Amino acid sequence: MTANFALRLATMEDIPALEQLIPASVFALQASYYSTAQMEAALGPVFGVDAQLIQDGTYFVVEQDGQIVGCGGWSLRRAVFGGDRHRVVEDDALDPSRDPARIRAFFVRPGWERRGIGNRILSACESALTAAGFRRAVMVATLAGEPLYAASGYSVEEHDEVPLVNGLTLPVVRMAKAF
Repeated sequence: MTANFALRLATMEDIPALEQLIPASVFALQASYYSTAQMEAALGPVFGVDAQLIQDGTYFVVEQDGQIVGCGGWSLRRAVFGGDRHRVVEDDALDPSRDPARIRAFFVRPGWERRGIGNRILSACESALTAAGFRRAVMVATLAGEPLYAASGYSVEEHDEVPLVNGLTLPVVRMAKAF
């Protein structure tokens, strides 16, 4: 079903479209897992555009007829989530001989979920990170994303809570996979 979708690396020119897609995805697809207050507080510090991933060439978009319908990537840097608006310094690079790569920032446009977009991006990430020498990947998955990653062979390492403003937290699942 994804045969008509075009997968490509994201560019800096995609940022305005991503800044619209991410909140739309969060409020539509995370609503049955998180409160509105949690989602609003998580936009930026947890859910947001990370230009470093784009600059590193590790962030993908999926397009249909020129419209971005999904995005996601992997990282060769320490951060496991978050947009660059809340980052003070550049993340240190990971050592593939000892560190796991990070699976990061997957979002799908509302109405386009369950069409294989997330799987397609995840497959591209896994191919790229193993080609870069990584033999393990970790992530901080949302509750909505956990089933996708579990179906792709990621194991739950722990359930966690990301602290947000005003005493709120965001329940997440730390997951990992070896290659």
